[in-house]
Amino acid sequence: MRYFAVMVAALALLGACQKKDDPSEAGPAERAGRKIDQATEQAGQKMDNAVQQANQQLSDAAKETSQKLDQASDKASEKLNDATREAGRKLEQAGEKMQSTADERESKK
Repeated sequence: MRYFAVMVAALALLGACQKKDDPSEAGPAERAGRKIDQATEQAGQKMDNAVQQANQQLSDAAKETSQKLDQASDKASEKLNDATREAGRKLEQAGEKMQSTADERESKK
């Protein structure tokens, strides 16, 4: 009798563990597992989308920063060129003045 009861219980457990092809016949654990799988997949997709969006924002910010740095570099270069030209003019004026002073000294001799 015990042997028979153990066999009936074992067969019942095996029957409950068999995979059913029809989703409508799935047990509560299998349905819960499917819902967890779906939720995990959706979360993964949302995470992928968020990562792609963050990467795009970083790329856009890097481009904008690069453009601003290029503009600042161009302005600095222009100002340096202007300062160099101005220094050149002043040196030229100083040279002319020195030449003029030297010429005056020569003419007084």
